[in-house]
Amino acid sequence: MFPLRDDNPTSRFTWMTWLLLAANVAVFARELWIQSAMGDRAFAAFAGAFTFNPASLAASPLSPAVWLTVFTSMFLHAGWIHLGGNMLYLAIFGNNVEDRLGPWRFLGFYLACGVVAALAQSFATGFQATQVLGASGAIAGVLGAYLLLFPRARVVTAIFVIFIIELARIPAWVVIGVWFVLQLGAGIATIGPGAPSAGVAYFAHVGGFLAGMLLISPAWLHDRGRSRFAGWR
Repeated sequence: MFPLRDDNPTSRFTWMTWLLLAANVAVFARELWIQSAMGDRAFAAFAGAFTFNPASLAASPLSPAVWLTVFTSMFLHAGWIHLGGNMLYLAIFGNNVEDRLGPWRFLGFYLACGVVAALAQSFATGFQATQVLGASGAIAGVLGAYLLLFPRARVVTAIFVIFIIELARIPAWVVIGVWFVLQLGAGIATIGPGAPSAGVAYFAHVGGFLAGMLLISPAWLHDRGRSRFAGWR
């Protein structure tokens, strides 16, 4: 299943979502420029300075420079597919969560989910020396929030059956639920001796998703209470 858009309009222009999307694209354009104009050595130095390394956090847990990379790494991507997939999910699901929270609370929510995602990946992998980058942990938090707030919203989804593509409107809880199960399963498969190493930070996705559900819970409970009392009027 590949989501394309949702049938869930917003009540206002969700500019923070588009600003985050534009920032990610701009940083990726900068990555491409450094690699093409300055060479692989300069790009490696750039990546080393701004990606998050769990081993560095374990070695210097109070270092502001290390914690800064937790945030800068959220805007770096490893390629066009990595960037495109993340931005598609942000565009589809981020606007409605921002519409509910407002732009500045949404920004805080987004960054907080990204931080939890980085920590979850660090603990799950034993603080290995590796480069962690990408917006997917923060966007996973957006998916967790969307699941609680709009579980019945319809998502236009491309379903691939061999060489045939079918479009279907599927409830968000199915689309997001399947995504989460796949991330969790793939992450568990990388645990233990002899397990294959993963090039994807699956536990960042899991951690960000659960953080999103937890952080959005007050808004979700408020909405449920308001709808319940509205029926008593």
